[in-house]
Amino acid sequence: MFRIRDPKKSIEFYEKVLGMECFRKSDGPDFTNYFLGYPSGFGAKSGASKEEKGDLFTTREGVLELCHNHGTESDASFKGYASGNEEPGRGFGHICIAVDDLQAACQRFDELGVKFKKRPEEGRMRHIAFIYDPDGYWIEILSKNAGQAGA
Repeated sequence: MFRIRDPKKSIEFYEKVLGMECFRKSDGPDFTNYFLGYPSGFGAKSGASKEEKGDLFTTREGVLELCHNHGTESDASFKGYASGNEEPGRGFGHICIAVDDLQAACQRFDELGVKFKKRPEEGRMRHIAFIYDPDGYWIEILSKNAGQAGA
């Protein structure tokens, strides 16, 4: 689960930039959880209604939960939240997304104005990239054909 400041920005990022879909929303008294996954995940039904997709919670290949604590969208310092990649609170790391073509994905991220932590041509590990989500979480992008930057 990632804690997020602005659900609209975060959901738009994960849907439009990474191709996920928000298939379930769960409201609590002072928070809302959003569950996202890939529509083509294991067990996904082509053309399924939103209700049917919600039933596919346990059959998806992976699910990302975003938690919005109400009121944090106006907190300029985003107190109490840590991405896990910087002090204080270092230790989490990142999630990873596999793509068919790393170079094409990075070009698309550039066109969409996505901020990079690391591009494939930077450093020794040329087969991966890292991007930031709207709250500063790192997302590793790698080719499904491991070790092949253009594959």
